[in-house]
Amino acid sequence: MAKPNHLEFEFVAEPSSRGETPEAREAFAEWRRETGRLASFPSFEQQLKDFREAGVGLETRIDVTRTHSIEGASLEISTYINEFWTARQRQANSLQEISYRACFKPQLPRFFIERLTVPGDWVYDPFMGRGTTPLEAALLGRVPLGCDINPLSVLMTKPRLHPPAQSEVAQRLASIDLAVSEPAPEDLLVFFHPDTLREIVALRAYFLRRQESGQIDRLDEWIWLVALNRLTGHSKGFFSVYTLPPNQAVSVKSQRRINEKRGQVPDRRDVRAVILKKSRQLLSECDESLRAGLERLANRAILLTGPAEFTPRIPSSSVSLVVTSPPFLDIVQYEQDNWLRCWFSGIDPKSVPITMSSNVADWAGVMTKVFHELGRVLKPGGHVAFEVGEVRKGTIKLEEAVIPCGLSAGLMPRLVMINDQEFTKTANCWGVGNNSKGTNTNRIVVFQKSGA
Repeated sequence: MAKPNHLEFEFVAEPSSRGETPEAREAFAEWRRETGRLASFPSFEQQLKDFREAGVGLETRIDVTRTHSIEGASLEISTYINEFWTARQRQANSLQEISYRACFKPQLPRFFIERLTVPGDWVYDPFMGRGTTPLEAALLGRVPLGCDINPLSVLMTKPRLHPPAQSEVAQRLASIDLAVSEPAPEDLLVFFHPDTLREIVALRAYFLRRQESGQIDRLDEWIWLVALNRLTGHSKGFFSVYTLPPNQAVSVKSQRRINEKRGQVPDRRDVRAVILKKSRQLLSECDESLRAGLERLANRAILLTGPAEFTPRIPSSSVSLVVTSPPFLDIVQYEQDNWLRCWFSGIDPKSVPITMSSNVADWAGVMTKVFHELGRVLKPGGHVAFEVGEVRKGTIKLEEAVIPCGLSAGLMPRLVMINDQEFTKTANCWGVGNNSKGTNTNRIVVFQKSGA
């Protein structure tokens, strides 16, 4: 499918370029040159208008998002509303089944990757979290790039670009001595049986020793990833007694309350058996052909730990598509949610400066810096799909705030998409109503860099 090459959006009043950056002034000039020729080109917008989910027959609704330019002039951006990706669609590859707080479904990046890139293009996520976008890009034959300030992100992403065979995992696990005695934090006994905790601590010590000595390899990294994902959860497929879903870890104090309320005591879990079972599930759709394809792309991958606004390792004008979702103000407490994973990985969570802005102005200031860097790495004609959400019970719509951030970097907002979907398991688990608190809608602003 041909990539759309042109910008299409609507100004209520064309803003002045006075006081704006040279990039923004040039982008507005490009927009003026291109608007007269839009009608003759097939567009991403038309695909959204014509979209029909197989077997559902939903019609796309078209509205406008009202916001403003850098100088305050009113803007209206065409907004397309439908259930563009749903649980009814083909399920994602089994390698995507890793939990992380506030992550989006693999169907979201797939929607844009399939429509706005071709195999071999570079696809990037500057807030990669669990690595959904880089992995989905690689599964579709694109070169994966990712960045995150949290070191856990690379630990969760890199191993799935180099998936091992199940027999290799079993052999390596059998070689690791989990009976060695290592100091164990006693307060973790609220989560784990004493023998399970002993094995967890022994496994942790093994990884940290191998890492420090430079001996860690792809099999170690795979087992580390799976262990991170199995630390705590709400079934016997985890190391822990019953607790919250695995995308976050409650505090020791909160787990004591859960144990008392349920009258439960942590039972014995076999660490090797749990890791092997989860590995089998993750690798269930990974045959030799897929493994070889991922390996070729993984050798070209760039995965960074650091701030999204400073990524000098990514060449200028190299990226065809960015698909990302930043922290939504201070809604998700990543430090609190990941404290146990950080402990297991030898990371001090307080040393990870995750963006946690309590107000929109501060958040927009950080995002503006990120957009300037995205403008640098994007190819001319490249796109950004920037997913945000409703926060503060729908009183704040971050798509309105993010459009001026992109404009300031010279990127043109083509449209806004709202994926309006039914209940999710997470929403039901928390007792959150459909489409409330931004839980069940994805709100994506699609930008494009001028040129072709």
